[in-house]
Amino acid sequence: MLENLKAMQALIQSSARIVFFSGAGVSTNSGIPDFRSAKGLFVAEQGYHYAPEQIVSHSFYHRFPKIFFEFYFDKLVHRHAKPNVAHQFAKWLETLGKEVVVVTQNIDGLHQQAGSTNVLELHGSVWRNTCTECGQSYSLVDLILDQNGIPRCSREGAIVKPEVVLYEESLDESVLNAAINAIAAADLLIIAGTSLVVYPAAGLVNYFNGEKMIVVNQTSVPIYRSDVLTIQHEMGEVFEQLMTNW
Repeated sequence: MLENLKAMQALIQSSARIVFFSGAGVSTNSGIPDFRSAKGLFVAEQGYHYAPEQIVSHSFYHRFPKIFFEFYFDKLVHRHAKPNVAHQFAKWLETLGKEVVVVTQNIDGLHQQAGSTNVLELHGSVWRNTCTECGQSYSLVDLILDQNGIPRCSREGAIVKPEVVLYEESLDESVLNAAINAIAAADLLIIAGTSLVVYPAAGLVNYFNGEKMIVVNQTSVPIYRSDVLTIQHEMGEVFEQLMTNW
């Protein structure tokens, strides 16, 4: 792996504008499960009578809000999770004087907790919630649950919906466009912790116009470019060694 680390260092040193594109694998070392690994949220048995992909859909949320929120708070909200070395690495790139944009598929807010200054959350965040009637905003810690475990607005009594993108919902257009522009303008694209199978987020890498790309993931990623540096290794170890031996 030493040769890969040296190559990665050279690519970073020669780049001014970097996009760190992160998926669920970035947060697994923070105790948050990913989705499609052997023990992932969508693969392992979760104890519900519905498939997880079905539960986190827009239509299921409307039909069965009690089950949706039970699953949501049980499996998707990790309010005590802390940033790990992968999040710290994304922030560390800024200390090198690089212009860094984090484009993340994660909803955990850990990149912001780590101190990254420019984070685009493609799928929203569990930390932002909005009343479906009056638009009142609520932080995660301010949610008031009714007897069925459903968050309710203190003014309207209506459901307070998390600002996360569910299946059957569209991505926020302003966030999507900002991500496209950042990726298109980047000198270096670092892809970490994602299998690139969830669209439209996965398709964003096609907007990259640069010639320097790094993929860090424990499993293979379907990117067919001759110029990509692929490091198939435990992510935390890769980033820790790179920062330590810089």
